[in-house]
Order: sequence, then structure tokens, then C-alpha cells
Amino acid sequence: MQPEYLLRRLLAGAGESEIVEFKEAKNTFSFDKLGKYVSALSNEANLQGLTSAWLVFGVKDNHRVIGTRFRESPKELQSLKKEVADKTTHRLTFIEIHTVRHRDGRVLLFEIPAAPRGMPVAWDGRYYGRDGESLGPLSIEEIERIRHQNRQHDWSAEICQGATLDDLSEEAIALARQEYATKHPRLAEEAYLWDDATFLNKAKITIQGQVTRAAILLLGKPEASHWLNPASPTITWILKDRDGLERDYEHFTCPLLMSAEQVFRKIRNLKYRYMADGSLFPEEVDQYDPFIIREALNNAIAHQDYELGGKIAVVEFEDGRLCFSNPGRFIPGSVERVIQADAPESRYRNRFLTDAMVNLNMIDTIGSGIRKMFVIQKNRFFPLPEYQLDQDRVQVTITGRVVDLNYARKLAELPDLTLDDIILLDRVQKRKPLTDEQARHLKRQGLIEGRKPNFHISAHVARHSDEKARYIRNRGFDDQPYKQLICDYLEEFGEARRKDIDALLLDKLPDILDEHQKSHKVKNLLQSLKNQGVIEPEGKRWRMSKG
Repeated sequence: MQPEYLLRRLLAGAGESEIVEFKEAKNTFSFDKLGKYVSALSNEANLQGLTSAWLVFGVKDNHRVIGTRFRESPKELQSLKKEVADKTTHRLTFIEIHTVRHRDGRVLLFEIPAAPRGMPVAWDGRYYGRDGESLGPLSIEEIERIRHQNRQHDWSAEICQGATLDDLSEEAIALARQEYATKHPRLAEEAYLWDDATFLNKAKITIQGQVTRAAILLLGKPEASHWLNPASPTITWILKDRDGLERDYEHFTCPLLMSAEQVFRKIRNLKYRYMADGSLFPEEVDQYDPFIIREALNNAIAHQDYELGGKIAVVEFEDGRLCFSNPGRFIPGSVERVIQADAPESRYRNRFLTDAMVNLNMIDTIGSGIRKMFVIQKNRFFPLPEYQLDQDRVQVTITGRVVDLNYARKLAELPDLTLDDIILLDRVQKRKPLTDEQARHLKRQGLIEGRKPNFHISAHVARHSDEKARYIRNRGFDDQPYKQLICDYLEEFGEARRKDIDALLLDKLPDILDEHQKSHKVKNLLQSLKNQGVIEPEGKRWRMSKG
């Protein structure tokens, strides 16, 4: 297709989109920005099932050609292919760079190939994508969508060639049969009559008598774990003191059906005492609800990416926290999406393993496990589970104590407050960031105040939660009272150094501000008084203005 025709077609189109970007680039253009566009457009072309995307230099957003002098030398332009390839994954190169001599100036058409099937394209180690016309990080969900394009196999369903039923633990098989009967009560009597081979096939742990990786993981003898190399069927329990120093640890391996229960018993689930409060609470409860421990641990077993070669870690902190982590990206993309959907996930990393664990009563597929964890913590007035999803790892932290009983109780009593709202307010209490949309949602309901990133609970919530004092400390005052304090000080003592002003104001500024922000606030107050002609600097000291 002729370059001139390509340009006319792009100019006649609907404009910029996920796969078309116009740039003026009159003389130069940032090489790093160019690379980010290459990554983004390549990934978006893949996701839309197209062969290529387009980056156009020398054209304004309104489709008017203005021309570009970017790399006018043909040699420099051709060298761009290698320069880009050196910083992209898979050494992506342009299919072609088209030069069009338009009547209004030179135009460059970069035809960017779609990311290879199953392999998202990164620029300088980071994946980029497009949201309409905006350039930004490629979402975790989109990265996984591309990566799964070539996953025709299920790692957990693969046959361990040479392994036999002798590699499985008799004790683990007996426990599996017991759990299967619990999960399928109508088959309970019949299940106890099956021989091992029949039972394992029926429970979808083996395939026609052949031992799968899932079978070794769940039921294999410890010495049979070599069949899974280089995957590591290991759960490591670690106990840390309040300073984060390791006090004890233990490793658990196959069979994970039994090891999961051993890890559960290893966790010191101490009793937590509530302060007396009528009959609203029992006098004491377990720090961690048993369902939450088993759900978090079994989810780690079911959804770990074993091909990454890592292991599951369960870290117990003496200050009342449990942290579960496993290798592998969180396929649904976000925990909020899982909670809102409250339905089974459409894709699983280890489908065969997941089905086997369902049959053995370890997990279920109704999709409500994570949501139930949040509801349990909410009803106990404990902080909600905290997920960290980055660097090819999923980590969830469970807190086994009340952080602020009055706040939590009154917050739950607010009318029409949904679990989603409580999840967002929990982030505010933990000083975690909110997206713009989340902040707008909470502000529309009058639940938070303040400016990004320093949001705090609103007066409405504070009145319900006995947080009125904290609300005032976070909200602070308008600028005038602070300015008046500065003026009163200068009139009383004649002059002040910056450290004197800091000593006067820093502890009076809103608690929601960090030390750097408080210092910046004092600087702005002084500058404002100076601009108003109220005070003036004299060397490194401030005085009332003589004018």
C-alpha cells in the first residue's frame, strides 16, 4: 500500500485511538517517549487482533499536516530501528518507516507491529498501553490476556512421565477420600468402596490412571517432589517478632493436602480480648478466623504460578498480622473487581489443580471466597485484608486485632454504607492512595474531605465515629489563624528566624500532612504575608513590614 494512501486513510479516520497516535514532532521528539508509544501501540494492536498500529509524526491532533524535521537524514532514521529494538523485549523492530512528502510538509508513518502472540512488549523493562488517547502502564489484566494467548496447556494437568501411584502418600489418599466424601455426600458410601486408582480418577486428580503434577502436589510423598522440578512445592512458615526479626521457621512440602493443615496448626491463633462493651461482643475471639487462614493459604496453592519456580510464604508477626504470598500475577486484575463481581473467575492459571482442590473440599468455585474474607473482617471490626499485587507476586495481609473500635463500629452502623464503601474508607484510614474516581465517589457521599493525596474522614463520619477530635486535627483551619499567629509573634518579639516560625506552627498544622508538607505550608504562609505587604525578610529573619 502506497505511503500517500496510508496517510490519507489515517487522516480520514476517526482520529486518535488505542492504535493511532498523531504527534507534531516539528524538530525533535523524546526517544524515551517514542519507546513508550512503541510498547503501548504494539500491545494495543495485539489486544484488538490487528497486525499493526500507527504513530504519525508531522500531524496535529486535529489532523492538520504541519511537517516534521525529526531525523531528516535517511541514515539516522533507519538507525532508529536498532535503537528501539535494543530497549524493547523480543527486540521488536518496525515493519517499516514510511516517509510521505505532503504538500504541507514531511510526514513520518511508523508502522508498529502487534506484540507477538503470548508476549507483551515492554519498553525499558515496563509494559505500556493506551486508554483511548492516553498513554500509561498496561494493566495487569491486559498483560495476562496477552500472556495467556499461547497457553494451550495447563501446567498442573501435565502427566509426570514415569511416576506411579506408589509415588503418592497412602495417608494423603485416605484424607483425600474423606474430604471427597464430605464434599460429595451422595457419593460418600460409594467413594469408600472404590480402589485408589478409581477414586483418584473420579476425583479428577489423575488422568486415566496416570499421575499428574496436581496429584504430586496434593498427594505426593515428600521424596516424590522431584517430579515437579524446577517447580517448588514448598510452603515456608516464618515467625517474626515486633521488630521484624525472624524467631522461628519451618518448611513444608508434598503432600500439600496435609501440609496445608500442618501450616494451619503451626499458626499461633491467640485469643484476642475486646474491652467490655455490653453484649455487642464476646469477651474474646480468635485473632484469625479459621476460614480466612484456610482460604488465603489454599488460594496461594491453587493459583501459584509454579513455572516461576518460587514458593509460598506464610509470615506470622507477633504484633497480630499474617502475611500470605505466592509467585504469579493476580489474573482478575484487581481485588475490587473480584469483590464486585462476586462470581467465579472465568480464567484459572491451574484449572486441573483447582478442580481437584474443589473435589477435595479445599476451595470452592462460587467465587465468593475473597469477598467472604472481607465480610468476616468487617463483622469482627478488624482491618480489611490488604492485597499487594506487583512484581509477579500476590501478597495478602490479615490483621488480627481492632485498630480503632469506635471508628470501626460506628462506621459499620452508618446507613446505606456498602462493603465497597467500607473498603475505600479502610484505605483512607490506612493512608493508602485512592484513584480519582474512588475519591469522587466518597466525596459525593460526604464520607471524606481534603485534597489528594491527603484525604481524611469527613465531619459526617467523624460525628458517627467519635473521631471528632481527629477530624479537626486533619482538617486544620483556613490560613488566617496561622497568619495571625505569625504576626502576633513578630509584634511581640520583633523578629523571628524560620526555625522560630517552624516551632510556632508545625505542631498546629493538620496531622494529615507529613513533615515535608508541613514545612512547605509554612513557606507558603510566609510568602503570602510578604506578598500582602504585612511582613518582610531582613537577611535570614522576618519582621513586620515598615510600610
